[in-house]
Amino acid sequence: MTSWQELLKNSITTVDDLAVHLECPVNDLAAVTAKYPMRINSYYLELIKKFGDPLHRQAVPDKRELTRTTGMRDPLAEETLSPVSGLVHKYPDRVLLLVNHECAMYCRFCTRKRALGNRKIYMDTHRLQEACAYLRATPQVREVLVSGGDPLLLSDERLEWILTRLREISNIEIIRIGSRVPCTLPMRITSNLCSVLKRFHPLYINTHFNHPAEITAEATRACAMLADAGIPLGCQTVLLKGINNDAEILAALFRKLLSMRVKPYYLFQTDLTLGTDHFRTRVEDGLAIMRQLIGHISGMAVPTFALDAPGGGGKIPLTPQYIRNYGDVLQFVNYQGKSCRYPNPPAEESRQN
Repeated sequence: MTSWQELLKNSITTVDDLAVHLECPVNDLAAVTAKYPMRINSYYLELIKKFGDPLHRQAVPDKRELTRTTGMRDPLAEETLSPVSGLVHKYPDRVLLLVNHECAMYCRFCTRKRALGNRKIYMDTHRLQEACAYLRATPQVREVLVSGGDPLLLSDERLEWILTRLREISNIEIIRIGSRVPCTLPMRITSNLCSVLKRFHPLYINTHFNHPAEITAEATRACAMLADAGIPLGCQTVLLKGINNDAEILAALFRKLLSMRVKPYYLFQTDLTLGTDHFRTRVEDGLAIMRQLIGHISGMAVPTFALDAPGGGGKIPLTPQYIRNYGDVLQFVNYQGKSCRYPNPPAEESRQN
C-alpha cells in the first residue's frame, strides 16, 4: 500500500503536471500558481471526476483568483493580532497557534492562501518556544487551537514535541487541532498517530469536509480511528458557490458526517480573502439554506452558520429569524412556518430567585 508520504510526494504542483493528469484548460494558470501555490495530492486527484465538478473547483486554480475586487490579503487581521510569530490572540481565553505552512491540498478559497506553501513562515523550534513563553505569561489563555497549514502533516515526533510543550503549561486546559487531512489525505491517520494524540486529552479535532463526494471509505476509516482514540471530532464546512450552496447537498453531507461520528460544527460564510470572490454566496442565501435544514434534519447534524468578521471581529452566528414579536407573549414561527406563541413570565418575576 502506498504511504501517505508517497501520496504527498506525488502531488501535482505545476501547471504542466495539471495538464497531464486532468483534462482542463490551463491557459493563464501559471500566473495564478506563481502567486498562490497549487498542491493536489494523488489521493484527492482520484476523487475529481470531471472538469468543473465540486472537488475540481476546490483544488484546481482559477484565473479569477487574480481578480482584485472586495477581498483582502489578511481578512481576519491575524497578523495584526499576533503578539509573537505564529500565534494569534483574538479571543480573551484562547489562541491560534500556526505550526505548519503546508497542507495536503491547497484549497483555492483558503483564508490563509497568502501564506501557505511559503517556507519563510515555517514555525521552527525557536518560534514555538517563544509562543509557549507567551502562553505561560498569559494565564487567561485556557485553550490553544493548533492549526496552520495542517498540523497533521508534521511527523508524529514533531507533533508529540509540540503537544508535550503545550501540556507543560499549567493554564492550558484544552487543545484543539484544525486539520483537513481526514478529508484530503486520510491515509495520514495511522494507529501510531492516534496513539500519540490520545496521550494529550482533553484534545479535540476540527476537520473540514465541504461535499458528500469527499466522504469516502478511506475518510470514514480515518475518522473512525480518531473517534476510537477518544478524540471528539467536529467539522467546519465553508459555504461555496457552485460547490455546496444547496440545501440537499449540505443535508446529505451533514448526515454522512454524523454517521462517521463527526459533529457538523460550523458552516462558514466564505471569508473576504483576496482572490476568492467567485466562491462567495450572499448571506441571505445561506440563511435560506439554514431554514431548509433546521427541523428537517437532526439537530445534531445542523451546524452554526457563522461569519468570521473582517478585521478580527470574531465569529458572528447568523440565524434565520423566527421571532416575530417580543413582549408578554412571544410570537414566532416554527420550522414549518406555522405561527406559535409562548407566554413570557412577568419581567419582575423573572429577576427573582
